[in-house]
Amino acid sequence: MPQTPPTTLAVSDAITHYRQLRELTRDELSYVLTMAGHPLSSDTIGQMENRQRVVTVDDLIALACALDTTPAVLLTHIPIDMPAPEGPFATGVPADLDRAELLAWVEGKTALDYESRVRWSEDRVGRLRVLSTHLEDQLQGGYAEIRELGELAEQEAETRPVQMLRMRIRDGEYALNQAEIALAIAAQRLDRLLGLPGDAC
Repeated sequence: MPQTPPTTLAVSDAITHYRQLRELTRDELSYVLTMAGHPLSSDTIGQMENRQRVVTVDDLIALACALDTTPAVLLTHIPIDMPAPEGPFATGVPADLDRAELLAWVEGKTALDYESRVRWSEDRVGRLRVLSTHLEDQLQGGYAEIRELGELAEQEAETRPVQMLRMRIRDGEYALNQAEIALAIAAQRLDRLLGLPGDAC
């Protein structure tokens, strides 16, 4: 049985995901599309969601509008059952493209030639470094506030201001951890890209 192309997989899963997120039944989505001048039956929507019917470009635009999202988001959606990273996230693009770079390309913010990919990756690493530094500074500020409270932080641990401060610190630690992971992955991707010959899409 032939494997479903990744963009077909992404779009079909995205239709289901955003329809359920908007709390729409297939019948309701069908009604919205009919009112917008692009009628699709609930059965047709089901066939699209189950990868039994190809989603045309016209369908994609109408569905994105009806689901209150964008064609770029539908095209770059990553389903839970997306095949493991040995293949690309979209049909016909370089296999090492991650979702962020794919989305930037679909939105026209970068090209896929070698030089553009290097520039985009360098910019992403730079932005993630700035974000990590900013989050680290915020986290240090939270730690300093807790230290200033000293014993009072323990005595008033149940009060709303102390709980909010502890929550801010916990959220900051999580955000910093995620930013550092993203930075490490982006830096690794850039190193790998710099090691490749200058190929183009």
